[in-house]
Amino acid sequence: MKKIINTLNAPKAIGPYSQAIEANGTLYISGQIPVNPATGQIVEGGIVEQTEQVMKNIEAILKEAGYTFENVVKSTCLLSTMDHFAAMNEIYGTYYSVNPPARAAYAVQKLPLGVLVEIETIAVK
Repeated sequence: MKKIINTLNAPKAIGPYSQAIEANGTLYISGQIPVNPATGQIVEGGIVEQTEQVMKNIEAILKEAGYTFENVVKSTCLLSTMDHFAAMNEIYGTYYSVNPPARAAYAVQKLPLGVLVEIETIAVK
């Protein structure tokens, strides 16, 4: 059975998808972009600020579903350019300082709304 997870503390979906789905003790979080949920706007600044907002959005969804970053088993990081990898990695690493999840990181041609980073997440209880 799947359960839709939705919180006002993360950006609303901008398409036909859910913020997250929980099924059989696994939480699948849709790719999060650096939109401030309070304003609906992309955060100002560069890759550091955008990655920080993405991680805050992921944290809000994890919390709503009763999970923490310790439950995360896999992340996929999408970047507008691999030139942003080191800075994204530094911020990302502060959220996973112990037992980090498996991860893939890719540069893609374009991301929604012209953002610099998008991260999707899978967590398991």
